[in-house]
Amino acid sequence: MIRIVLDTNLFVSALLKPGSNSDLILHAVKDEKVLLLLSDKICDEISRVLTYPKIRNRLKASDVEIEHFLQLFRIVAVITPGVLDLPPLEADPDDTKYLVCAVEGRADFIVSGDHHLTDLLSYRGIRIVNPADFIQILSMINEPR
Repeated sequence: MIRIVLDTNLFVSALLKPGSNSDLILHAVKDEKVLLLLSDKICDEISRVLTYPKIRNRLKASDVEIEHFLQLFRIVAVITPGVLDLPPLEADPDDTKYLVCAVEGRADFIVSGDHHLTDLLSYRGIRIVNPADFIQILSMINEPR
């Protein structure tokens, strides 16, 4: 099974834009077509970002629904320890947590819309792609032969 790490913005985008590429990717996670890798640092960031007033005001979900959304992904994901000591990503040191999670979880892909990550193209053999490219990759893998 394909192992993926998702940038926090994909979770936010999926909630704000049903039917978006981010939403489709999260449905692939829920449908067990891909294996999601998370760390406590990533989960904490997702929770924090979802409470930002500008995000919270746009969400059409209650606090309970948001908590359920987060718990669902914690249940289906593999939670990595988040302890690997990697050099900080120069462009945005805070994004290093995604690289740590990907390396610890032996990810095949990091999916992100953040150019600090996508500009890398790959890291230690892990491809870094945007959501649209990942959807294309998924569709090619899932095509009947």
